[in-house]
Amino acid sequence: MVLDATQPHPDAEFKIDDVEVIHITFVGQIRNISTQTTNVTYKLDDGTGTVEVKLWIDTDSSAIDLGGGGNKSNSGLVEDQWVRIWGRLKAFGNRRHVGAHVIRPVTDKMEITYHLLEATYVHLYNTRGPLEPTGGKPAQMDGGQYGGDDVGGSRPMPNLSPNARRVFQCLKETPQNNEGLNMQHIAASLRMPLTEVAKAGDELLTQSLIFTTVDDNTWAILDMA
Repeated sequence: MVLDATQPHPDAEFKIDDVEVIHITFVGQIRNISTQTTNVTYKLDDGTGTVEVKLWIDTDSSAIDLGGGGNKSNSGLVEDQWVRIWGRLKAFGNRRHVGAHVIRPVTDKMEITYHLLEATYVHLYNTRGPLEPTGGKPAQMDGGQYGGDDVGGSRPMPNLSPNARRVFQCLKETPQNNEGLNMQHIAASLRMPLTEVAKAGDELLTQSLIFTTVDDNTWAILDMA
C-alpha cells in the first residue's frame, strides 16, 4: 500500500486512498541490510511489495538503540527479521523510500496480524466510510466511531491509562515546533510527577502514538491518516 501512494507534485505530501499522510507505520520482514557511513538502508517486504527504509546514524553518539527508541543505528537487526517502522515517505528522483524515525524488532508475532487488520480497517474506512448499523446511523462506541476517540486522521484511540491520555492531549493541544515537547515541559503543564510522565510516555511510544525527536525525553505526536 505504501508503494501505491500518490504525490500531486514534488513538494506535496503523499496521499494514500486520497488521504494526505505525513507519518506512517507498518511492519515488514527485512530482506537486505546495507550499512553506509551515514545511514543504514533496510529493504523491507510488507506483503504488498518491497520498500527501502533509511535510518540515519547519529554520529554524535556511539550508543546503539536495540529497542528502537530513537534515531541511533539499530545494528542488532538481521535479515529475515520482522520489524515495525515509524517514519515518513519520501521521494528522491524517481525512487521512493521511507525515512525512519524509529525501527524496532517485532517480538510478538500477533503484532503482524494486528497490523494487517489495522491496515485493512483504515483502507476500508478511507474508501467506504464509517460502518453503519441496521438503523442507518454511524456506529458509536465509547465516544467515537470504531471504538473511541480519534488519534488523528482515521485512526481510533486505543485503550490508555488516564495519565497517558492527559500526556497525549497535552502534546496534541500545546503549541510547539517540529521538535515536539520535552517531558519536563509536559510535567510542569500538567502538574504531574516526572516519573508518571515518563511512564505515560512509554505507554504512548508502545502504542505507536508518539515518537522521540531530538532526544529520548522529547516527544511529538505520530500523525497518521
